[in-house]
Amino acid sequence: MKHLEIERKFLVNKPLWNALNKPEGIHYLQGYLSIDPNKVVRARVAGDRGYLTIKGKSETCSRKEFEYIIPCEEAQELIRLFTHGQIEKVRFRIPSGIHTFEVDEFHGDNEGLMIAEIELENPDENFKQPDWLGEEVTYDERYYNSNLSVHPYNKWRK
Repeated sequence: MKHLEIERKFLVNKPLWNALNKPEGIHYLQGYLSIDPNKVVRARVAGDRGYLTIKGKSETCSRKEFEYIIPCEEAQELIRLFTHGQIEKVRFRIPSGIHTFEVDEFHGDNEGLMIAEIELENPDENFKQPDWLGEEVTYDERYYNSNLSVHPYNKWRK
């Protein structure tokens, strides 16, 4: 079982993205039980599935990650009872070469934000960059979902 997440994040060029023929996205609702940078704990509902995820401190573009499937109703209850500030988004999975980008179109207080993430096997791995990929924001903590849950995009964007 892999417990290391190596991920890079990019903003999305919306005009180029909007011109794509995209698959149907999946609705996500997530809330954070802990946003401590050393141990982020998240409950998530993705479609009709529930998850509990624990992530360690970010080291460059990697960190420890443990994710568990839980009953959807329990994930919803954890979010409702124990989280402050939530993330609502639609996720699209877009193949690109041998990789897949997960593109999140945010809603609610983060409306207007779109982030593309790619998971890699190692931090220096090369990957095909689609033309709709914008500025890299991997190291900008403002774009961490845990941060967006308490400091929404629409409160700080230019």
